[in-house]
Amino acid sequence: MVTLRQLRYFETLARTMHFGMAADQCAVTQPALSMQIKELERELGVELIERRGNTIAITPAGQEIAARAEAILSQVRELSDFARQHHGVLTGPLRLGIIPSIAPYLLPDILTETTKHYPQLDLQIRETQTNALVEELIRGGLDAVLVALPMQQPQLETMPLFKDRFLIAVQSQAAPDWMASDLRSRIGQERLLLLEEGHCLRDQALQFCQIANMEARKALGAASLTTIMQMVAAGHGVTLLPELCAKTEVDRQRVALIPFPKEPPMRIVGLAWRRSSARKGDFIALGELIKSLRREEMDTGQSVNR
Repeated sequence: MVTLRQLRYFETLARTMHFGMAADQCAVTQPALSMQIKELERELGVELIERRGNTIAITPAGQEIAARAEAILSQVRELSDFARQHHGVLTGPLRLGIIPSIAPYLLPDILTETTKHYPQLDLQIRETQTNALVEELIRGGLDAVLVALPMQQPQLETMPLFKDRFLIAVQSQAAPDWMASDLRSRIGQERLLLLEEGHCLRDQALQFCQIANMEARKALGAASLTTIMQMVAAGHGVTLLPELCAKTEVDRQRVALIPFPKEPPMRIVGLAWRRSSARKGDFIALGELIKSLRREEMDTGQSVNR
């Protein structure tokens, strides 16, 4: 009889195309994973994998079975989610994806508050870039993601949580000169320090600044906002910094934050989940908790220029 374990192992192998990676993701040894897949081939009576030395290829039949296995596993997860609702809101495991320009600044408070108010919740965190999170969410590897909205995927439902305005971060000595400038025109003349390709924060900054030339886009691709802020402090350029990140990333002795006088650019931070998920109540409760955390921070005067 075909088992869910066999389907999960094979779906993971078909996705990773690597026995070692698949075994790690399934938390088993490679021999154990290989044995289960061979047993699946015997049960189905078809060859699923072509083994080519150190590489593998999925047969045409294997590709179809992998797609069907993914659908079956997704339905099983939805069934478990439906049953979990009877135990109350925010209980059991919840796999949450968060982008890097949000995680360090919200996650510690989220974990503190969920532990306090929802002690039966097992919040499992995955931090990476938006495209990877959305792919894992649609596939069923994550339950929800905390990202910058909007999202274009029709199979996802979203909940806006708060607006996060952008500020211009410049070296402190240059702040008086910036305050007397037309900010929107000047920022396009400066060396703009950005995150590396793939970060939505990079795309948002480029879109706002209307920087289309490739030289500007290739100027700097940093892996973290911390690196960028050190570059700004040393006078090597400027950046657009989300207000959410300011308290953690800004050394007020070396970096000044310049607010836009009107209609500041901003991003909308929100939650997204699959429309088919039975855990909408969980996601709304989590979203309300995050909104309350952000309101408290704003009310205590911790936002910039309050």
